[in-house]
Amino acid sequence: MEGGKDGVVAMQRAVKQLHFGECDDVKVTAVAEIKRLAASDPRRKRLLAALGVIPPLVSMLLQAQDDRRRQLVVETLIELAHGTFKNKALTVEAGLLLRLPQLMNTEDLPKNQHLTALLLSLSFLAKTTFPINPSPMLPCLIRILDATETSEEMKVTCVAALYNISTKLDNVRAVVSSGAVPVLLKSSQKMRSVAEGALATLGNLMLCETGKKAVEEDAIVPEALMEIMAWEEEPKCQELAAYVLMALAHRSKVQRKKMAELGIVPLLLEVALMGSPLARKRAIKMLQWFKEEGRARTGGHSGPRPDHLSDGRQQIREGKRAVNTMVKQSLDKNMQAIIRRARASEDFSCFKSLAATSSSKSLPY
Repeated sequence: MEGGKDGVVAMQRAVKQLHFGECDDVKVTAVAEIKRLAASDPRRKRLLAALGVIPPLVSMLLQAQDDRRRQLVVETLIELAHGTFKNKALTVEAGLLLRLPQLMNTEDLPKNQHLTALLLSLSFLAKTTFPINPSPMLPCLIRILDATETSEEMKVTCVAALYNISTKLDNVRAVVSSGAVPVLLKSSQKMRSVAEGALATLGNLMLCETGKKAVEEDAIVPEALMEIMAWEEEPKCQELAAYVLMALAHRSKVQRKKMAELGIVPLLLEVALMGSPLARKRAIKMLQWFKEEGRARTGGHSGPRPDHLSDGRQQIREGKRAVNTMVKQSLDKNMQAIIRRARASEDFSCFKSLAATSSSKSLPY
C-alpha cells in the first residue's frame, strides 16, 4: 500500500473528521481526502468502507446545500464503488436508491453527469446475486434519458445502466412499468450513439411476455425497427433490430401482416444480400416465415376452380384470383432464388475468410 504508515494516518484522520467533524468545511475536506486515498490504492477502498465511510457520505449527499459539495460526494462514492461489488452493495444498503426521489427534486438531473455515472456503477449489481431493487433508480434514469437537454454521453450512460438492470429477468416488469420502452425506442431511432445499447435492452425485455407486449403496442413499432435495420453503416444495430423484429414476428400473424404492409420483404431481401453475417442469417429466417405464410395463403388455389355460375362478374372475380395466385407464385420463386443467392454469398464469405487466414501450403493445389 502506497504511503505506508503516513497513508494509514491520513486515512484514520479523514475517517475521524468525516464521522466527528464539528463543521461542514471539515467534513468536506475529509471527503476530498477520502476520494484521493481511494483513488490512490484499490486496497484502500475496502479499508475505507470497512471503517464505515459510506453511510455518512450518503447522508451528506442528501443534506448538501450546494452543487459543488454534492458533486464531490458523488465522485467519492463512485471512486469507492469502482472495482468492488462489496462497496456498491454497501452504498445501496446505506439507502441511496431509496432516497433518490429526494435528489430528483433537488438536482438538475439532465445535467448531473456524476449522479448518472454513480447509478451506472450501482446498476452492475443487477448482474450479481445481490438483491437490488431497481424501482427507485428507473424513474431517474428514464427522466434523464428522455430529457432534450441531456448530453449524448449521459444518454449513453443511462442506456448502459438500463441494459444492466434488464439482464435480470426479475427486473423486466419493473423496467417496463417505468415507461422505458417508448423512451428506448425513440432514443434508438433518433440517436445512433445510443441505439445499440437501447436495442440490446429491448432485446432483453422481449424475453418476457410483459416486455414483448409493451414493444408490440408502441405506436412506432415496427416502423422504427425497420428503419434501423436499414442502417447499413451500423451492422450491430442492424443485427439487434432484426432480432427484435424476429421476436415480434414469431407466432404473431398481426405483426407479420403489419410488417408486410410496410414493405419489410424488400428490406429483408436487401439485408439478406448486403448485411452482416448475423443480420443475413436473421433476415433469411424471417424471409422463410413470410414465404411459408404466402404459400399457406395460396395453397389449394393454384389450379382453376370449378365454376358453376354463369354470372360474368363471378368469372371476373375468379380470373382476378387466378392472376393474383400466379403473381404470388412468381414472387415466391424469385424469393427462393434470392435466398439461395444470399446463402451462397454467406458461404462464400466464410470461405474467403478461411482462405485469407490459411497459408498457401495448406491448399491442395
